[in-house]
Formats: sequence, structure tokens, C-alpha cells
Amino acid sequence: MNNPTATITAISTPSGKGGVALIRTSGADAVSIVSKCFIPKSNKPLSEYPSRTSVYGDVILDGERIDDAIATIFRAPNSYTGEDTVEITCHGGMLITKTVLEAVLACGAHPAEAGEFTRRAFISGKLSLTDAEAIGSLLEAKTHSQILLNSHTSRNRLNEEISSLHEGLLSLMTTLYANIDFPEEDLADLTPDEVLRILESALEKLSKLCASYKTGHAVNEGINTVICGKPNVGKSTLYNTLCKGEYAIVSEYAGTTRDLLEKTVSLGRVTLNLVDTAGIHETDAPVEKIGISLSRKKIEESELIFLVLDGSSSLDGEDFELIEALSNSNVPIIAIINKSDLPQKADTAFINEKFENVVTISAKNGGEEELSAIVDRLFTDEKISIGSDAIVSGARQYASLIRARDFLLSAASAQKAGYPSDLVSSDVSLAISALSELDGRAVNEDIISGIFSHFCVGK
Repeated sequence: MNNPTATITAISTPSGKGGVALIRTSGADAVSIVSKCFIPKSNKPLSEYPSRTSVYGDVILDGERIDDAIATIFRAPNSYTGEDTVEITCHGGMLITKTVLEAVLACGAHPAEAGEFTRRAFISGKLSLTDAEAIGSLLEAKTHSQILLNSHTSRNRLNEEISSLHEGLLSLMTTLYANIDFPEEDLADLTPDEVLRILESALEKLSKLCASYKTGHAVNEGINTVICGKPNVGKSTLYNTLCKGEYAIVSEYAGTTRDLLEKTVSLGRVTLNLVDTAGIHETDAPVEKIGISLSRKKIEESELIFLVLDGSSSLDGEDFELIEALSNSNVPIIAIINKSDLPQKADTAFINEKFENVVTISAKNGGEEELSAIVDRLFTDEKISIGSDAIVSGARQYASLIRARDFLLSAASAQKAGYPSDLVSSDVSLAISALSELDGRAVNEDIISGIFSHFCVGK
């Protein structure tokens, strides 16, 4: 990371041709640096304009006018980073955008590193760490549910829940410390039963947040899902239907798919990291063997398996072998009896006996609604409203909550057993520390650097 006092700059819009592009500059010297290369048409110095003002002018490099643009000033602390910030909106050609950036750099700004603007917003207290993580996920969003989950409203709800827990436990610590430091003065304003009720209430809230991770993970990080089955049962047709496009080659010839095809798709509220695999069967073809080997490996790594069976044909030895191999799997399996548009011959009673989740569809004609309902039931909580409820979506956040919950469980047990306040307070203090790591009140530099390293330059 740059020196935290350095003024940084970067292109904040994607690379490519467009109507406009934006170059963001942030730091104590942002206005003075941009003033050297941006001359307002009014000839009034940029530094004399008030905050939140957009100014039309020329960008200058080596004494030459290179573009006409608009500079918008945001003075500290009322900016995204909490620092003085100037955003130049110029024409969106690739070369002109880079040239405007060169002009700002030539005047003394430093190139921003990945995520450095958002990191400064976190350091200045404009964002919590959970906010920053949500913004990073929002930039990578591929589904509508991911957008809702990482929206400003959703982030605020999670921050409110965490802050409420943190403040409540800090208040409880005041009482516990009073009992420890002045045991004979009766300064504590809570009875032992009231302390226990506060701990149990906090535990209930923590447990609810922990439970929300199941839904948050399914939406934000996605479920690694493999479509498998013997050749020519309609795996690639199902893949195209779920991807809403022609991504896999579909033919009447068995063994068409040999390479793994992967795409992130939305199915109901759940995000699927979907993989179409080669048909699993015995073969002597070297290339097909490689594809089948890759298919088996993906199945082992999956969190959800779509086992596709041809409902228009009787089950054969390859079907039975695959069914037996998967029926003892530790991950959820949905048996998909495909080709419902044709006369049915498959032994559905046997399939239903082997698998808890079975759906009959015609992948060629769509019919993914019932499949979507099963996936939603398996991986989300229907009582949770995505976009308005507090939902934990990251593994780091979840780990912090689990630690906080475990420490509070220990504290509640100690309180219930009548142990001294210093033992109870020790566990409550550890729970507070875990919550502080969650939203960034107290977290080590390695974790912070790891989070912001995934951001693009310019955000």
C-alpha cells in the first residue's frame, strides 16, 4: 500500500471505449495536484470552488490541451474516502483516458493500488470491514440476488445487528467489572438472573446471524454444482437451459461433451457455480477417458450434484452403477428424470427409493421451476428476506460469529453455574473481541490486506 498520507489516483471506470471515463484522485493534496493539470473554462482556480461542485474545463499535459472534461470536488470528510477527492470525467477512449491519468500523475499524484480508495474509506471510518467486503462482492456480482444481498440496505442491517450486540455486551461488561472491582459495594445494577438473560438474548441474536450464513453463502459465494450422468441423457441441454443460452454443444451422438464447461448462474435465490461434465461410462477412447476422469474429480469437490437420468429409457447397468456410487454421497443430490416430453420407461419407484430429492422435467422445454424450488429449500432459509434482513455472507464473518457465539455459550454456562464474575467477564471480553474482528474494530493487517487485494484498481 502507498504511504497513507500520499495523494493517490487511478482510472475508476472499466478499460475500453465508452462515452465517458472517470479518474479519481484522493488525498490531502488532491485539489492542488489536479489544479495543476485542470484549468476551468471560467479561469477561476479549481481550489476556489466549494465542495460538491462540478467544474467544466480543460485537461493539460506538457502545456497542451488534451481533452475537455468535468472536475467534481468532494472535500473531506464528505467524500467516499473521507479525504479531499477530485473526480475528472473525461471522454471514454482508452488512450485519452490513460493520457488524462498521466497528466494527474505528472502533477504529483501516486498510482493507487487495488482497493486503496475503499481501504482509505475503511481507515477513515466511512465504512466498516463488512461494508468493504460487501462492496467487493457487489463489484463481482453476477446475479440479481447477489446485488440485493450486498446492497446498501442489506449492509446497514448487518452493521446495525453487529453494533447492537457489541454495545450490549460492552454495557454488560461494565456491570461485571463493578462486581469484580467492588464486590462489597453493591455497585452492580443487574442481578445475576438479569445478567444471564442478557447473555441468552445475545446468544439468540448471534445464533440467528450464524444461521443466516447458509443463505448468504448460497447467494454470494455460490454452490459448486455438478451436472453428471451417463452419455446422451440431456446433461448439456439442462446446462444450456440453466445458463439461458447455447453454451454447450448438444447432439444426438453420445460423448459429445468431453471438456468441463463452467458458468455462474442464478437458480431461484441461489447462485450456482455450475459445471457440465462428460458422460460417465466405460470407454477405451483416450481423450474421453480424460474427460470422465475430470468429471469424477469435480463430483468429489462438489457441494450439490444434479444426477441426470433419461426417463424415456429403462435404467441400464451404467445408470445403476452411477446411482449406487452417488447414493452414499455426503453432499445433496437431486435426481433429475429428464425427457418428460417423451413416453416414460425409467423405474421411477427405484429412483425415488434411492434419492430424497427427485424431479421430472423436460430440459429441452425448460421446466426448471421445480428444480429451483428444491435448491432453494436445500440451501436457503425461506424466512430470510434477501436485501432487507441481516445476512452473513462471508466465511471470515461467519468464523468470527462462531467464535463470539462459543465464548458467550461459555459465559452463560459459567453464569448459570454461579461462577465468579471474573470468569464470566473473561469469556464476554473474548466474545467482544471476536465481534470487533468481524466489523473491523479490531483486526490484524494481514486480514485487511487480504480483503482489499481482491478489489480492482480505482475502487
